[in-house]
Amino acid sequence: MLLQRLAVRAALACLVLSVTPARANWTGTASFYGHESGSRRADGKPFVPEALGAAHWTLPLGTPVRVTDLATGRHVDVRVNDRGPHPRLGRLIDLSLGAARALGITHRGLARVRVSRL
Repeated sequence: MLLQRLAVRAALACLVLSVTPARANWTGTASFYGHESGSRRADGKPFVPEALGAAHWTLPLGTPVRVTDLATGRHVDVRVNDRGPHPRLGRLIDLSLGAARALGITHRGLARVRVSRL
């Protein structure tokens, strides 16, 4: 009985993580991360802070997206290669340090962005 409950919960968790809304544009807050060099990403590869990557909670790993800073109009194209930020944090996407530098948001820490699926 316990194993059945765990299996159902695991299946529901996989379903929630694999289902992404049909729309291709989202607006929200972006943050960045980069001091975890050497740790593993969700796709199993080593995390390299200078690389152009992003973490998103629901988009499939490998999904290419364009992140546009709404304050400046600058944009960067990245691939989702990690999971996060947790929905409770109220952020849409976490950028690698390299992507945040390309976007010009490292001095602010957080930025209002539009994320578009490519």
